[in-house]
Amino acid sequence: MDRWHAMQVFAKVADSGSFAVAARALNMSPPAVTRAIAGLEDLIGTRLLIRTTRRVSLTEAGQRYAQECRRILAEIDEAEAAAAGAYAKPTGGLTVTASILFGQIYVLPIMTEYLDRHQAVSGRLLLLDRIVNMVEDGIDVAIRIGPLADSELSAIKVGTVRRIICGAPAYFGKHGLPQRPEDLKGHSIIATTGSSAPQEWRFGQRPQSMTLPARLACSTNAASISAALSGWGLTRVLSYQVGEALADGRLQVVLADFEEPPLPIHVVHVEGRRTAAKVRAFVDLAVERLRANRLING
Repeated sequence: MDRWHAMQVFAKVADSGSFAVAARALNMSPPAVTRAIAGLEDLIGTRLLIRTTRRVSLTEAGQRYAQECRRILAEIDEAEAAAAGAYAKPTGGLTVTASILFGQIYVLPIMTEYLDRHQAVSGRLLLLDRIVNMVEDGIDVAIRIGPLADSELSAIKVGTVRRIICGAPAYFGKHGLPQRPEDLKGHSIIATTGSSAPQEWRFGQRPQSMTLPARLACSTNAASISAALSGWGLTRVLSYQVGEALADGRLQVVLADFEEPPLPIHVVHVEGRRTAAKVRAFVDLAVERLRANRLING
């Protein structure tokens, strides 16, 4: 049995809590994962995992062994990368994740500039409007908007965004400017949603919610923004999503005094004792470019 490979399999099962997820991540069949774990348990002479029909959990011995596996595997990776010069020069594959619109507008140009600078690196940009597990999904760097919950990650704040209500000047010319949140009930509301259900919009530094019926429900932010740009109604988006339209006057913010607290933007990566050059170089470039961007630091 390849003990190093078995330790990789066990660590992936321990981190994901699932044989099936570990199998997909390692490009293995579920039976092969099961055999690797069984072989490791036979070799060690103790049970590492408790399997039920719904979940997989670690035994007490499994918890201790998982910690040691992670440490040993990290040290092997570092030793191999150091021997290959990965800590001196960016090489290999780099996976970065961000939300869809933020990634398209702000992260994609950083990625292409980075790849132009470092010809020995290939990039993968994973754009999703959900939080992914960086370790489980093999993510090197994440650009995240909002409070962070992952204390084991290294995070660098690069800016803030606001949740704003906006519309076209032509719309306000016809319907007037709302002065208080209650005034929105007399306006055409454009919501981004998968249903026609009323929308809950939150206001104030101690946020209070208000339920507003949406006259138009769009399945994407881009469609809602297009409707607002056409002068049809008001929509609520993150400020970066309409930064250019606000800067050139095509959209106008209303009820700014009633906004929720700004949301932080962080560049996040898994912090090890030594960060690979490919990650360090991308983080440094992303921090520089995002902090200099007036649309998220204005």
